[in-house]
Amino acid sequence: MTSKPTEQIAAERDESGDEGSTEQALTPGRVLDHGRYRLLSQVGVDDRCNVQLWRAKDGVLGRDVALTVLVGDRSDAEAASNARRTLERAMHASTFNHIGVARVLDVVTQSSSDPNGVLGIVIAEWTHGTDLLDLVAEGPLPPGTAARLLQPLAAAVEAAHHAGLVLGADHPQRIRVTPDGEIRMAFPGPMAQATSSDDVRGLGSALYLLLTGRWALGPAPEGLPAAPTGPDGNLVAPRTLRPTVPLELSTVAVRALGNPDSTGTTGGVRTGAAVLRVLEQHATFETTSTVGQSGQSTESNEVWRREDPKPDQEKRKKLMISVGVLAVATLLVVGWIAASLIGMFTENNANHGSGQIIGESGNHPGGQQPPPVQPPAAATPVKITGGVSFNTSGDADAPARIPNLYDGNPGTWWSTFNYRQQLGPGGISNGTGAVLTLERAAVLREVVINSQSAGTKVEIRQVNGTPSMDGKLLGSAVLNAGDTPIQIQADSPSQQILVVITQLVPNNGEFASQINEVTVSGSVA
Repeated sequence: MTSKPTEQIAAERDESGDEGSTEQALTPGRVLDHGRYRLLSQVGVDDRCNVQLWRAKDGVLGRDVALTVLVGDRSDAEAASNARRTLERAMHASTFNHIGVARVLDVVTQSSSDPNGVLGIVIAEWTHGTDLLDLVAEGPLPPGTAARLLQPLAAAVEAAHHAGLVLGADHPQRIRVTPDGEIRMAFPGPMAQATSSDDVRGLGSALYLLLTGRWALGPAPEGLPAAPTGPDGNLVAPRTLRPTVPLELSTVAVRALGNPDSTGTTGGVRTGAAVLRVLEQHATFETTSTVGQSGQSTESNEVWRREDPKPDQEKRKKLMISVGVLAVATLLVVGWIAASLIGMFTENNANHGSGQIIGESGNHPGGQQPPPVQPPAAATPVKITGGVSFNTSGDADAPARIPNLYDGNPGTWWSTFNYRQQLGPGGISNGTGAVLTLERAAVLREVVINSQSAGTKVEIRQVNGTPSMDGKLLGSAVLNAGDTPIQIQADSPSQQILVVITQLVPNNGEFASQINEVTVSGSVA
């Protein structure tokens, strides 16, 4: 397309009295809302509702923010009405806190100081990372990784709908994936006519995109292939395009979009909870990447793998041989120890053969031999194999991130939501944390918690049946930055423990805490 000369643009402005198009006005370096927000870079555009998505700098608080800028003709009554409805919805969502959604910080209606054509702005926390288009630029993701990534957004959709809110999670550039590998709604501000069903369709389309690299909800954004349809006009299932995609994931993607599945069933998936259940069944929790102080990734992440894993028969054969050798060596060691013990007792009896008979009443009046004193078994690491969220209020904090507590990587973490008041009696919750399941029952000796939230108070409680704050207190501590060992006073084996936070730390005027890793040691029962 041939660009117009500068003189011609100026002449057209003078004739129309317009200050210029929004595209000309919204450029990096421009400031909005009386100079508070300086535009840094445009990261997307939602042509369905005349919205531009920008990264900007908040000049008052000195932090980056995400701007959802509503543009249009101010004289167009319908456009102005739609913009007001979107801003009202965003304002209602400002009280909603969830790890899967960037928090709305402010809402700005049209201002005389802003360029002509700006109808309003939704300001939200900035989400570092990349959008879904960049994520699949080199191809679709492994199905297990796609399911894991999408869990926080599905949980956020379900929580928002319970709160009577609509997120507008139905555009790939409004959704971003964080450096630690979690997808979240980064640019809140649903369209005026959006419904909760649109959010569920957005989940289906996001899953379809991660599994196939194609967009299935409405016109595909520029540079993104559209999902194919069959001769009958129905959407082609992800499993048809990629046979490695599990049937359940493929089915929930097309049915969330309201399309018939491979069996011809047309009943749609209508809730975020239904999508979340399938994602949880198929998610794989690979080691995630961490971002160092330099801002560079310090470890590869399964997120960035583009090929499906394939079994290596040669490695499997070598592994079986190694396991066999290890088993034989273990038997030999056990046999040697047993022989040594028998020899020791035989020699002991021989040395005391002159009238001193082990175990007889001649040595101990009353004919009773005291039982031998058994030294306590040495404490060894006990593997954590599972975990679920716990909260006394019933609302789980970041359930999708619980596996980060025991994935062996301190660079990943589980964190609470941001609370407006401290935990405790009279607050929204008395405690939040996780119930962790051990590989086998053990008498616990020590729990080590790695965290960067110094000042957080944590309790370790025994779980007998239903976890609660009434479970026996095994140990407690105020966390340091880094590793905090907690000595455990246990007299019976446990296979589950409750790790519960009872006091959060201040966080930007609110309260929140994070735990990076939990390790357990004890003597196996």
